[in-house]
Amino acid sequence: MPLLAAGGLSLAAAIAHLACIAGGPRWYLAMGAGERMAAAVAQGRWQPTLVTLAIATVLALWGLYAWSGAGFIRRLPLLRWVLAGVTAVYLARGLLFMPLQAHFPGNSPLFWYLSSAICATIGLVHLAGLWQAWPRLARS
Repeated sequence: MPLLAAGGLSLAAAIAHLACIAGGPRWYLAMGAGERMAAAVAQGRWQPTLVTLAIATVLALWGLYAWSGAGFIRRLPLLRWVLAGVTAVYLARGLLFMPLQAHFPGNSPLFWYLSSAICATIGLVHLAGLWQAWPRLARS
């Protein structure tokens, strides 16, 4: 079922963000976060860790919602609408990376292309799962 896969992909993305925190500046650079973010981590600033933890938390929550939509875990509140929103965010992030680049100039072009492709892929998997599950989610 696509929502089961979508949940796994979101949780894998959350784990990748947590790995950056554990791995330190080199991991932030390797994941494409940019020199400024890596330098802030190296200087012991708390902001990069806080931002990365927030992103990981949101991604993990999205994974749980996808698994809930798949029936793998109990039904979560506002399931149908949260899944629609998550799908929209992933697809928008995957397709609208060009305007985002201007706001985050420290990130490498490789980061933008890879992360956008990943987000678009996860968004498409969510969309397939949401399309499949939509009638069932309305009844529950």
